[in-house]
Amino acid sequence: MRLSTRNQLKGSIAEVDLGTVMAVVKIRLDGDQVVTSSITKAAAEDLGLAVGPPATVFLKSTEVTIGID
Repeated sequence: MRLSTRNQLKGSIAEVDLGTVMAVVKIRLDGDQVVTSSITKAAAEDLGLAVGPPATVFLKSTEVTIGID
């Protein structure tokens, strides 16, 4: 698969929480950070998401926000 999205983070699926319509999926990155994504329940089921397997997070956004204390 070739994609135009250049921001790709590799990790593994840490949690899949299926709701009625949406799913919250947490990917633990190789540096032990976690990225959380909300996707449709149908998409999560279609992908067969489950805890454990490797996954890649693709980030494409027009805005990135950074906060500091």
